[in-house]
Amino acid sequence: MAADVENTPDTRRTAPLAPLPDHRDVNTPWWQELWSRHAHITTPLRARGLQCDIEFGLSAYIVRVPLPDDSYLIIGPPQEPSSERPPGDPEGWIATREHPDDQALFEVLYDSAPSGDPGVPQRPEARHGGSAQPLIEALDHRLAQLGLLPHPVLPHESPHVHPAQAPPEPFKTPDAPAAADRAPSYVYGDAMLALTNRLNGAESHADAAGLLHQVLDPVNGLLERLGEFFEAAGEKAKEAEEDDGFDLSYDLADAAAEIRNLGEVLHVAEDRMRALTPLVPTPRLHSTPARAPSLPPRALPPAPPRHTR
Repeated sequence: MAADVENTPDTRRTAPLAPLPDHRDVNTPWWQELWSRHAHITTPLRARGLQCDIEFGLSAYIVRVPLPDDSYLIIGPPQEPSSERPPGDPEGWIATREHPDDQALFEVLYDSAPSGDPGVPQRPEARHGGSAQPLIEALDHRLAQLGLLPHPVLPHESPHVHPAQAPPEPFKTPDAPAAADRAPSYVYGDAMLALTNRLNGAESHADAAGLLHQVLDPVNGLLERLGEFFEAAGEKAKEAEEDDGFDLSYDLADAAAEIRNLGEVLHVAEDRMRALTPLVPTPRLHSTPARAPSLPPRALPPAPPRHTR
């Protein structure tokens, strides 16, 4: 794949993302697919200097985040009972802080999973369901209290990813050339191409609808952002205080209006796409066994030792 998120468009970010995990599975297609499905969780955390990895928990995949004090975060869906929802899109998130040698440090930092027991009151965050942004905000708050954020991110610097379903993180394998090696570099076009590629590979109409949401959402969607872009370009053209600058600003304003009109025309496309989904269980990833083993692996296998010549 072309590039890691360090090369995606976000000129407001002041610190590089934390590096990718260092193990051999990083180069495998199945791990890269899992990584893309969890990008809306891993990217904001990596922007805060926290390295992330994807592991298999009791019955579903989780994000494991080592912390500076040797404790770690476990972020994932409810493990018991297991869910048929696809990785990265759970009905709710549970985030805990744990320590391998000090059980007293165990703490539930966030739990938006719906309670199946009518006698147990719902936690306040349960109303957020599978949304990622409230989860990240809760982790920000608690880790800042504990002094465990390597790079606290200000609100205007934070990478915003819509909680419904994140676009894929353009992936960079260790041997892939950086985007800077290409001339010219179209990081914005590459990001849209990655979204298109993910749509082409969607395993269900529900997945396709989630990607349409990224484009058509009237508040945070791509079309709305593109409309804002052309409006800003029109204002920039006016700064020249020339006749052609004003004419150009009108053309750009018309383009912004047409883009927003397109969003209004297609505002029900997401729901129509989702309605095409057959009433069958969501297919699992090819790399995930149909039945989880009784004792599934807690972590990905370690990388083999490298032999030098």
